Amino acid sequence: MRIPPLYKKPNWQRFFSGIVIGACISWLIFLYFFAQSQEQTSLLIQEQKEKIKELQEHLSIWKTDYDQLNKQNTELLTIQKITVNVSGFDKYNIKDKQNIFYVEDQLKDDLQPLLTKNLDETFNNKDIVKRTIENKMITINGKKYSFLVKQMYFFTTLDIVVELKLST
Repeated sequence: MRIPPLYKKPNWQRFFSGIVIGACISWLIFLYFFAQSQEQTSLLIQEQKEKIKELQEHLSIWKTDYDQLNKQNTELLTIQKITVNVSGFDKYNIKDKQNIFYVEDQLKDDLQPLLTKNLDETFNNKDIVKRTIENKMITINGKKYSFLVKQMYFFTTLDIVVELKLST
């Protein structure tokens, strides 16, 4: 088997040399455009990396500031308002609104020192607050009454639910 003697025909030689030269030129053009697109992509990736790094630094700064402020705020929570709800007046046929208001006002006056106190300290001393209310005696219509603390809720508002009971 032999390769056909195409070297004697210049048309075929020009055709094959044109194919080889065209392939080389097209390969060089492809490499140029591919290199240009890769360079643009690498620049874009580099810019995005820098932006991500900058944003992460900002995020870490915001996060530390946020954590510090939250810690300070939790430490600074104080009792700003005291509400007292007294129940059990119907049980002893006390229907006078003035007496009900008087009883609630007396309990609020006893708890006034708790205003602007740290919430954590007040919560830790809730037994003292409870005993203070339960040891209080009040006279309504010639009868002595004491109190029984049913519920206490601690937050910026101290909510206390108290039941009135006849003292013996």
